[in-house]
Amino acid sequence: MYKRILIATDGSELADKGLAKGLELAKDLNAEVDIVTVSEPWAVGMYDAMGWSVGYMNSPEYKADREEGAQKVLQPALAKAAEQGITANPVHVLDRYAADGIIETAGQRNSDLIVMTSHGRRGVTRVLLGSQTAEVLARSTLPVLVIR
Repeated sequence: MYKRILIATDGSELADKGLAKGLELAKDLNAEVDIVTVSEPWAVGMYDAMGWSVGYMNSPEYKADREEGAQKVLQPALAKAAEQGITANPVHVLDRYAADGIIETAGQRNSDLIVMTSHGRRGVTRVLLGSQTAEVLARSTLPVLVIR
């Protein structure tokens, strides 16, 4: 069945439900687990008194700040995996949109299944807010388990 499961999380309460289900499935199947979080691109520049300039994303603090934020998501997820006796591999994807980062990581890690959550929005709300889950569903060549 599934030998390697990629679980996507952003650290939210909803994503924690997907993490729990993904870990449960991985434990039942004795599958390897990768837990991924994606830091989306920062604004291209910052406006200052001199006009547009190269900004924060090119500063030394940028990558450290983004990594610190990712670890605040990944470390609790890894702890939850360890509580269930599962060794999970943390993955932080920097400067990608969530769907792109998830799909690319699944390919790089040779995943058999992607587990992620969705708010289940429909209609105009989905159009206005977008849906990274819908994007993964539309573009992934792998099975995707969506937890609501």
